[in-house]
Amino acid sequence: MINRIVVVLFALLGMVSCGKKSVFQLEGNLSNLKNQTIYAVFEGSDKKLTDTITCQKNGRFEIKQKQADYLSVTLYFENKSVWLTVYPEAGEKVILTGDINVPELIEIKGGETNEKLSAFYKRHSTLLKERVQLIEKLHTPSDSLLTDESTTTTKLINIDHQLQEKAESFIRKNPAEKASIVLMYRFFRDSDDTRLLEEFIPLLDSSLKDFFLFKELESFVARAKRTAIGAEAPGFDLINIYNQPVSLDSFSNKYLLLSFTAPWCEMCQADNLYLDEIKREFPAEKVDMLLISLDTDQAAVKKVLETDTIKWNLVTDSAGQGTSMLELYNVNALPRCFLIDNEGKIILKTDNGLEVKKVLEQILKK
Repeated sequence: MINRIVVVLFALLGMVSCGKKSVFQLEGNLSNLKNQTIYAVFEGSDKKLTDTITCQKNGRFEIKQKQADYLSVTLYFENKSVWLTVYPEAGEKVILTGDINVPELIEIKGGETNEKLSAFYKRHSTLLKERVQLIEKLHTPSDSLLTDESTTTTKLINIDHQLQEKAESFIRKNPAEKASIVLMYRFFRDSDDTRLLEEFIPLLDSSLKDFFLFKELESFVARAKRTAIGAEAPGFDLINIYNQPVSLDSFSNKYLLLSFTAPWCEMCQADNLYLDEIKREFPAEKVDMLLISLDTDQAAVKKVLETDTIKWNLVTDSAGQGTSMLELYNVNALPRCFLIDNEGKIILKTDNGLEVKKVLEQILKK
């Protein structure tokens, strides 16, 4: 589980007339923003534009974009730890209001789909607020944290399950609504189990098949099957930080631990301790490791690793290598580890380095 709130809220971003030019128009009034910088990423079928906005100290901001043919606009807040994705619909101006600490309860006005989603989240506000409190508790150091962690985690899992049930009920009752696809994307895009997605997709109204998220979900299911337990690991050709070529064939006849990480992922830092143990405990001729980090500054990463006693085989996101690997291995949460056996098959997929260590011990220390 990523230790942050990862939120995808879909809204309709309006087009208004200004002479002969159409623009996206989005207004926001958010409370409890600690960082006033907002990053907006506009994406179309064949183009992408990134803009940086500085909102006022009272949390107010306005975004306009002259071109109106983008498929989505993703807004990143609080050093990119919270984000909302909005989708355009002609003729609707979008207004966001609410507390950034509970982003799913930010009210979004403008557009039918947008308002249906806001109504759904509002109906289940008690669960969403409790979820945020539990996540904050897990991230807050205290003397009783170790004692309470198991109970807190169990409560969090239970709330996630309840929210999934609410989303499932909405989807089954509203098969012709784009909001149903949004909720499928939000609650059931689990790379380890796509059974509900495979069940929902045929239930959706045929009118939704042109909605690009529908196509993304179909593609997601196909990718998930490609990296299921027992599947042949997808091949790759990369260049590591030492400018050496790295491919799946580089690790033939040995076990490979493929680990996805990022510098801003707190859980990744804790998980790296287990990677250290694995690296030291198992001989290189039996177990090798490749780290895929979403760092973009390769030179800086290389300089940091110079002080490490372990020489890590690491690939950064320079030239988009990390991003392409995320897509290839269908990674939608960090950290994520794949254990690939000496025949090139995926035998474990987990976010827990300790689990990888235990599996390797069972296999290699029989």
